Amino acid sequence: MAISAFKPEVWNANLLVTLEKSHVYAAPGVVNREYEGDIANYGDTVHITSLAEPTIGTYTPHTDITIEDVDDTDSTLLIDQSKYFAFEVDDVEKRQAFNGGKVLTEQARKAAYKLRDVADAYVAGLMAAGVHAGNLVAEQTISKATGSAKAYDLLVDLGTVLDEDNVPTEGRWVVVPPAFYGLLLRDSRFVSTGDAQAAATRANGVVGEAAGFTIRKSNNAPDGPGAGAGKLILAGYNGAVTYAEQINKTEATRKEKGFADIVKGLHLYGAKVVRPTGLAAADVIVGA
Repeated sequence: MAISAFKPEVWNANLLVTLEKSHVYAAPGVVNREYEGDIANYGDTVHITSLAEPTIGTYTPHTDITIEDVDDTDSTLLIDQSKYFAFEVDDVEKRQAFNGGKVLTEQARKAAYKLRDVADAYVAGLMAAGVHAGNLVAEQTISKATGSAKAYDLLVDLGTVLDEDNVPTEGRWVVVPPAFYGLLLRDSRFVSTGDAQAAATRANGVVGEAAGFTIRKSNNAPDGPGAGAGKLILAGYNGAVTYAEQINKTEATRKEKGFADIVKGLHLYGAKVVRPTGLAAADVIVGA
């Protein structure tokens, strides 16, 4: 039976929705995704224009003012990541499964989750490598037994680092690994934010609000640069990193030598740290 009702554009949209619901480091609100519609193929380059800071002068009556040109700098976002999925469902197996048509849909959903996981880990690593050197808090160990206050205070310290670099307070986020999140749950300053408003935000890895940050939880936290087994607590605002992705192609065909439906898809994406001082990080070991 051929897949006569297959509509690639519908599958593409569904896959992207699944990716957006699953992203943490690459989620809207963490990264800037306004260039999403500008990519079509692997190797595409998106040009990002940044304006230079204007000079503020002192006006003196009856004296000519200095008029300066509007200078800009151009940076590029390269779509250099291409990942795919491909699977088949045999006609016999599909026939034996309850509502066999759902087999392809469910497998595509799982494929989208795996694509998300790979892309999210990529963006996390990019952020870790792109943090300004002066915004990295050195490796430290926080005890599970007594370190809840220290964990919350660390969020305050990361916010201070961003403040000192004139990073906007709007759109600030922090991504923490589960062990660190467990420490926060022991601190009344964090738990007290667990009201109805905080509960309503628990999507896309969001687990609460505290210390001026939207807090997200992820198992993709990068390893810290220290000698121990630390994980990086990454913080920033939504203008520090640019990310763009597309499910470029989704195709369904019949297997040439067999009786099976084949579905395959191509995920294109790229990311760039455009403001290193818009990120801050702490290397943290959650000890016993």
